[in-house]
Amino acid sequence: MEGVITGITKFGAFVELPGGTTGLVHISEIADEYVKDINDFFKKSDKIKVKVLSVENNGKVGLSIRQAAKDYVPNKKGSSKKGKSATVNKASFEDKMSRYLKESDERLLDLKRNTESKRGGRGSFREAF
Repeated sequence: MEGVITGITKFGAFVELPGGTTGLVHISEIADEYVKDINDFFKKSDKIKVKVLSVENNGKVGLSIRQAAKDYVPNKKGSSKKGKSATVNKASFEDKMSRYLKESDERLLDLKRNTESKRGGRGSFREAF
């Protein structure tokens, strides 16, 4: 749908839809990138395309600008992958973990060598008063 921005707040933008209904585009639905200030993207009275996400019983309308874009691809962060791709991801995680542990052990060994070599150096001799 097309709408006109009627107001901008720090948490979202109010959009008037055809028919006089007003909906809210939450700041998280403005763009795929991080949005600190909506005014960097839109200004009052801009015409925009929106997608209706929800209409609640009390009349509140939830809208999205980013999901209305033609090139929008849903974020599948929470989905679980099964089959071969999950095995590949698991193997790569195990590889990363073993590499991390190896590098960590090497760093600890270097730190231990440097610490031991400094013992007995400066400050080890104390004069009696």
